[in-house]
Amino acid sequence: MSDQTYKALESDAPVIVYTDIKSPYAFVAVRPTLELESRLGVHFDWRPITLDIPSYLGSATKSRGKVIQANRSPEQWMHIRYAYKDARRYAERQGYMLKGTEKIWDSSIANIGILWVSQRDRPRLGDYLETVFPPFWRRELDIEDVDVVIECLNAAGVESSGFRDWQQGIGRRLHDELYAQLHPAGIYGVPTYVFDGYILFGREHLPFVEWHLRGRRGQKPDIAQSM
Repeated sequence: MSDQTYKALESDAPVIVYTDIKSPYAFVAVRPTLELESRLGVHFDWRPITLDIPSYLGSATKSRGKVIQANRSPEQWMHIRYAYKDARRYAERQGYMLKGTEKIWDSSIANIGILWVSQRDRPRLGDYLETVFPPFWRRELDIEDVDVVIECLNAAGVESSGFRDWQQGIGRRLHDELYAQLHPAGIYGVPTYVFDGYILFGREHLPFVEWHLRGRRGQKPDIAQSM
């Protein structure tokens, strides 16, 4: 099949979902977003953003739980600690473990895997996300290793032949071209939901997304954290 190209705010699907495997907030949004797809009987258009975390939160590396290198301010450390505490509550409610990462990962290969599955075997995208997100957040998955990502594709039942070259060539180009569009389009974080002129950041908007897609019948929902 020919490889799809992307425009940041355009899709044939009812909703574009922007995500990043190394984001704890994206992790805890995966299950409720997939459940919303199931309730509506539709497929959303899942796309990756490989976040440049050091550009706004600094960077740090840990070894055995101890920081061995960092260039973060006290305010940045406070933000990071709160983000993990907040996301961990929702991970635990879903039966997941969420451990803080010990470095800032380059999630681009695993994220390019999202494009691969979306274009080649869309019904198995949820299976792929389940093979990648939970073990990564248990610190069991090296998402920078293409062989590991191929194993995840295989575990999800997705044909992986050709992925190694694709993620270095066409897939990397599609990933990078999409990323270059995001900030000018007003997309800065994950999860972000794009639909009918809306750009909404955060899983707390899922009740509104569902209400809107069901024809805006009944009372407009307040912003609320969903499971």
